[in-house]
Amino acid sequence: MVTIPFAVGGGIGSIEDMKLLLDLGVDKVSVNTAAVKNPELIRRASEEFGKNRLVVAIDGKKNPPDSGLPRLEVVVKGGSETTGMEIVDWAKKVEELGAGEILLTSKDTDGTKEGYDLEMTRAVAEAVSIPVIASGGAGKLEHLYDAVATGKASAVLAASIFHFGEISISQAKHYLKERGIPVKI
Repeated sequence: MVTIPFAVGGGIGSIEDMKLLLDLGVDKVSVNTAAVKNPELIRRASEEFGKNRLVVAIDGKKNPPDSGLPRLEVVVKGGSETTGMEIVDWAKKVEELGAGEILLTSKDTDGTKEGYDLEMTRAVAEAVSIPVIASGGAGKLEHLYDAVATGKASAVLAASIFHFGEISISQAKHYLKERGIPVKI
C-alpha cells in the first residue's frame, strides 16, 4: 500500500483556515501569498500544528542580471505580483520560521513542458535542509530525473504529463528507479 499525504493549498490565509482543513482530515496545508504578506503565520502554524503539516509554497521568476532586481525573485498571487525578495533568502527564512517543506514553482517554466528551472531549484535546495519539491515544467521523463539529480530536489511535482496520459506514473517510477533515484514501485 502506498500512502500519499493529502495536501491542500490556495487561498489559505489564517490559522483558522488551516485548522478547519486539518480538522477535515487534510494531512498538510500549503501557504504562499499569506506567508509572504505575514511571515509570522509560518511560525504560528508550525507551533500549532507541527512543521510536518506545513508546506510553504514559493513561486519564483528569473530577472535579467542587469535589471537591478533579484536574479531569482519571489512572486505571489499566482505569479502576477512581484515582491523584490530574493528567493534563496526567503527559503532560508521560511525554514527558520518552521516550514516542514518547500514547494518551489518557477513561473517561467510552469506549463511549458520544457523542464524545471534547475538553477532555481538547486539554489533553494542547497540553501535549506528541509525537503524541496520541484514544480513547474515537467514534459518528459528526463525532466523528472534532472530535477532530482541536477536540481537537488527531494521530490518532483508533475501534472500535465500525467493528466493527459503522456507518461504514466508507473513509467515515471520505473524510469527514476532505473537511474538510482529511490522510488517505491
